[in-house]
Amino acid sequence: MVRLTTALATAALVSVTVAARRPLPAQSPAVALRRIPEGGLQPQVAATAGGTIHLVYFLGEPRRGDLFYTRTRDGGATFSRPVRVNTAQGSAIATGTIRGAQLAVGSGGGVHVIWNASDGTAVFYTRINEAGTAFEPQRNLIRRTGGVDGGGAVAADAAGHVYVAWHASEKDAAPGEAGRRVWVARSEDDGRTFAVEGPAWDEPTGACGCCGMGLSADRRGNVYALYRSGRELVHRDVYLLASADTGRSYRGTLMSPWETSSCPMSSMAFAEGPSGVIAAWESAGDVRFTHVAADGPSFSPAISPPGEARSRKHPRVAVNSAGQVFLVWTEGTAWARGGSLAWRVFAPDGRALAEQGGRADLPAWSFGAAAAQADGTFAVFY
Repeated sequence: MVRLTTALATAALVSVTVAARRPLPAQSPAVALRRIPEGGLQPQVAATAGGTIHLVYFLGEPRRGDLFYTRTRDGGATFSRPVRVNTAQGSAIATGTIRGAQLAVGSGGGVHVIWNASDGTAVFYTRINEAGTAFEPQRNLIRRTGGVDGGGAVAADAAGHVYVAWHASEKDAAPGEAGRRVWVARSEDDGRTFAVEGPAWDEPTGACGCCGMGLSADRRGNVYALYRSGRELVHRDVYLLASADTGRSYRGTLMSPWETSSCPMSSMAFAEGPSGVIAAWESAGDVRFTHVAADGPSFSPAISPPGEARSRKHPRVAVNSAGQVFLVWTEGTAWARGGSLAWRVFAPDGRALAEQGGRADLPAWSFGAAAAQADGTFAVFY
């Protein structure tokens, strides 16, 4: 059963799993800055409790390129030999920054990747083989919907569930963004098979056509999604969906209202820490994060980085074993234009720690990725 709860807040893999809790100093932990292998774009990371960081990135012509997977066990100082993810060459896209790869690590360390087709006709899924040496032939998960535009999301859990979400329309839906909704394809066998996609929520919020989504499956079996609505061409609000029955049904709540007539082409992220799930998103030129309640869909007051917001976009988040939150975002990026990276560490109670860090040479169509390492430090990949 679906029901709507509303909670206004002025206050979004890659899901990051952290190592077991251990005491850390109260001061801000060290941050390592790591360049993506081969000068790649659009990093997506997932860190495991054993200290491995999995990384997927884009290479090639922005409108028609390829995805590659690698992993590191030393925080990004060295990487394994890259393996191409997409089996159909040139079927991935970086243009627009929103429609590229999404990554999740599930049961037995299995790696799951989704992305929008470079020609806009498919949501592709693949998973790594049991030997960890190659990816299975990519599959289009769309069976019921059409009009895919903005990016989707993927999540996986230790029980073998894999969830893939995107926003699209049915054939008889209302035209435009108002007729869009979030759809979820669900697997119970580690991605071997997927059920036909179904609507996550019946509330007629629409969906912002060229914005991305966030998706997370926590250790308790809960599933969370973030998406941006698209009503009356101006209501581009962020909604939180939550499922307590392994993705069979969802409840929703308004998380962050925003009225704007233009599509912000925004992305969202989740991370799980020792005290639960953190959600991050963009609104009105700033980035924000919040703690999501375990019984969802409710959340704490949103937190933004201190200082002037200079076109902050594409937040990514990680949480270490002490509950410290690491927020990474972009500044000054635009269509076909790069910008800079920025990051800040926050205490578990939301206090900003140390000074803001940054890097000025972010390529066009890219963003940063945040990872928590087993020793409690953080890494930025770009």
